[in-house]
Amino acid sequence: MKTYVSPGQRPDTATVVAVGSFDGVHLGHQALIAQLKAKAREHRVPSVVYTFDPPTRVLTQGVEFLSTLPEKLDLLARYGVDETIAASFTPEFASRPKEAFLDDLRLLRPRAIVVGEDFHFGRGRAGSAADLREVAPEVVVVPIHGLSGEDIKSTRVREYLKSGDVDGARRLLGRHYDAQGVVVQGDQLGRTIGWPTANIRVPDGKALPLGVFAVVAVGDHGRWHGMANVGFRPTVNGTDRRFEVHLFDYSGDLYGQELQIKFFTHLRGEQKFSGLDELKAQIARDAQAARDALKDVR
Repeated sequence: MKTYVSPGQRPDTATVVAVGSFDGVHLGHQALIAQLKAKAREHRVPSVVYTFDPPTRVLTQGVEFLSTLPEKLDLLARYGVDETIAASFTPEFASRPKEAFLDDLRLLRPRAIVVGEDFHFGRGRAGSAADLREVAPEVVVVPIHGLSGEDIKSTRVREYLKSGDVDGARRLLGRHYDAQGVVVQGDQLGRTIGWPTANIRVPDGKALPLGVFAVVAVGDHGRWHGMANVGFRPTVNGTDRRFEVHLFDYSGDLYGQELQIKFFTHLRGEQKFSGLDELKAQIARDAQAARDALKDVR
């Protein structure tokens, strides 16, 4: 998939364009992408997603994001998008009048534009789908998708993650929620109590569920079952959020490697134990629960 940072970078050819933050690329976004691809096939032109980094609500409302830009680009490519324009969403960009964004879209020569029904753009969210008809002969407005009476929105996915409900997030995403990060040096406490962990560093602002989870880790050199703890480690008076993963039946050095961690099952919330012996006993129970939860996962 080709990626650009502005509409002026791409070749001067016709397109079909979908516009939005696409944070998490959930089932609603996937339905919009399906419409985008259908229109692109109809017009025999490339399908282009015009998206923003960070997602608009991260800047305007201070929320955490579901997808880093690399994660989002991987997902858009997986779902068959031909090209992506990932514009840097800064305060200056957000304050531009709607006419400036329409000028951006004109550069893409859109035969059709596909957006969600709640799409707005420009300073003060002044622009709407009706304005897009100034630059494209066809505008497709995709209704908000629902699942069992629940709107599929990035906000709802974040709410599920905040409560540790990774299964609820999975239903709206259509896949297991994941986080990609680099293994960095921790304080090696896990090693001293017989449960070595990989300390995963993810970008600031990445949404993570708090608690203990059964996970699958994917790296350049393999795929492993394991368990993850995301939290503040109250037993040892931790103060910063840590993301630590123990891989079952693995021995070796992972420092500097990037791992993708897929959250499968919430095992329990974070707890404060009376000491390391009680903590070790609980970790052993967590490990067995995680192995049981993942026994049919390949």
